[in-house]
Amino acid sequence: MSISVLELFAAFNGLPDRPAMSLRAGNAEDDYEAHPDYDAEIDRLTPEYLETYHWGIGYLDAESWRYYLPHLLAHALQSLARPGSMVVQSLLYYLRPPDRDPPRFGALTPAQSQAVIAVLDELAFAHESVWQDDAMLALEEYWAPGARYR
Repeated sequence: MSISVLELFAAFNGLPDRPAMSLRAGNAEDDYEAHPDYDAEIDRLTPEYLETYHWGIGYLDAESWRYYLPHLLAHALQSLARPGSMVVQSLLYYLRPPDRDPPRFGALTPAQSQAVIAVLDELAFAHESVWQDDAMLALEEYWAPGARYR
């Protein structure tokens, strides 16, 4: 199942204009620093921003995670053959169980879950993908039908 970036963002339509917690704030938490306030210019979603603050993914609340998820998934599709992407590596790690409390995976709509699965399928099965092993692991553990920990 292939998904376009437009279809991906359509699945996440209706999210807030800004996250409650930015990736930069999550990254600061990882560094045991105070959370900086959201700044529309500094926290502009560029590939460089995502790569710089990838450690922040693990600290996002469920709503902020849903805000960033389509951007992270689109970045993963664009980095299909790029092995040095730390944000894709982090994303694939945080798409594996266990889910959080409150849940991140459980907070997704069926359309959003299908978008995640479509991107994981692309990363797992595209010939040029350098993310096959990690994407297959996420699918096997949670996202595929009959997954081990679903």
